[in-house]
Amino acid sequence: MGITQAETTKPDRQATAGYATRGASRSMLSSIGELAAQAAKAERLLEGETVVDLDPGLIDDSFVSDRMDDDDDDETFSELVAAIEERGQDSPILVRPHPTKNGRYQIVFGHRRARVAKQLGKPVRAVVKELHDRDHVVAQGQENSARANLSFIERAVFAQNLSDLGHDRETIQSALAIDAPMLTRMLSVTKRIPNGVIHAIGAAKGVGRDRWLDLTLLIEKPSNLMKAEELVETEKFKSAATDDRFNLLFNFLKTSRKPKKGARASPNAKSWSLAGKSISVTTKDTGKAFTVALKAKDASRFGAYLSENLEQLYRAFRELEEKQTGD
Repeated sequence: MGITQAETTKPDRQATAGYATRGASRSMLSSIGELAAQAAKAERLLEGETVVDLDPGLIDDSFVSDRMDDDDDDETFSELVAAIEERGQDSPILVRPHPTKNGRYQIVFGHRRARVAKQLGKPVRAVVKELHDRDHVVAQGQENSARANLSFIERAVFAQNLSDLGHDRETIQSALAIDAPMLTRMLSVTKRIPNGVIHAIGAAKGVGRDRWLDLTLLIEKPSNLMKAEELVETEKFKSAATDDRFNLLFNFLKTSRKPKKGARASPNAKSWSLAGKSISVTTKDTGKAFTVALKAKDASRFGAYLSENLEQLYRAFRELEEKQTGD
């Protein structure tokens, strides 16, 4: 199915407040007015443009994903299918000619509507517009800020994806309608929690920024990271809903066995002495501290000598470790 002319239509859409009013995520956008402003920016790309019917089989997804879950399974997608089947597609999607595949198109925004059209066996109403990559991701992000109830972690992963593709911070902030501190917080989460763990949890639409930041503090401990990677592979974890998966992991790490108050690790003590016992050395290793005790006639002078040469000794130690690691 090729392109056929259809009437020019201005999308009838109101910005939704869902994301901005959920817990800590309120700080993502300061007001509903900002959401509406982002919607207007995206809509201006459609104003005055010709709407055409496209075969959904000729349309590919955006080169950067902004969602984590399979929307075909959620309730809102089912409602969208029913609405389009009943009254047709009210708002066109935005596509651009595919940058590398002749005769094909790439979605800028409107992935769900395109999937609905394909599922129903109908053409999808679209505006075709030439856009560079930067304009593409900004339009995609702004439209989703206005239309989609994306969670904090979905937006954070989208920001990380854009960063990985080489887009600068200004572009990412514009796409997500966020300020520099918020972008820093988002990227701190996606850089400190392994990608596999994030995607195992999923969109977690009921979990806001603060709880994700709390999770980063828990998961930064090496022992907790191993526990997290083991937990997300269990059947109990995989079968839970996405919000419940976050809570399972968070509570598991938070309540992991901790040493009792007042309990001290038994130090690993060792002794060493030169032949003739001109000097004896005792060391204690508790894991967090390593102490050395010298016993000799010249212990004071030898200890001072060690102190004065600690930097040189440490450098020699690091060079030896790096050489062994390289081998």
